[in-house]
Amino acid sequence: MRNKSVDARHHRLIYLLSVAQRRVQRWMAARPENAVTPAQAGLLFILGRQDGVLMGEAGAALDLGPAGISGLVDRTEAAKLIERRTDREDGRAWRIWLTPKGRTALARAKAGAAEVNAALTDGFTAAEIDIVARWLTSIQDKFPRPSETRSSETRSSETRHSDQGADQ
Repeated sequence: MRNKSVDARHHRLIYLLSVAQRRVQRWMAARPENAVTPAQAGLLFILGRQDGVLMGEAGAALDLGPAGISGLVDRTEAAKLIERRTDREDGRAWRIWLTPKGRTALARAKAGAAEVNAALTDGFTAAEIDIVARWLTSIQDKFPRPSETRSSETRSSETRHSDQGADQ
C-alpha cells in the first residue's frame, strides 16, 4: 500500500526525522539526572529484559555493528554499569551482565524514558501514535542495515553463480 499522494513528497520527512532524532537525543543527554547516555540506556534496557545476552545479540538489538557494540560495552563497563564474562559454551564469545549500579541506572533510565515518551505523545491520540509507531517500525524493513543488504545480495549472487554453473 503505497502513498501516491503528491502532498506526501512535500513533508520533508528525511529532514524532519533526522532533526527530531538529534533533538531528542541531545535533550536526553543534557538532562542532569541522566547518569547514562541514550546509547547506554538502550543497552541497559536490553539487559533488563534478558541479562547475560551475547554482545552480538545486544548489538543486533541496538542496530550496531561489531565495532559499535564493542565501544558501547567498553564505555558502559568502564562506568561500572555492566560486566563482561566469557560464554560458558564458547570461550570466544562474550556475554554482558548488569551490575548493581547498572540496575539502579536502569531504573532511573526507565523513569526518564517514561517522561520522554509522555512528552513525545502529548497532544496526539493513541490511534495517531499507533500510526507513527507503525511508520517508524516500517523503516527498518524498508531500509535494512547495509550488512543485511549485502548478505541477501551475496546469497542472490551465489545462487545466480551456482545456477549458471549448473547450466554450463
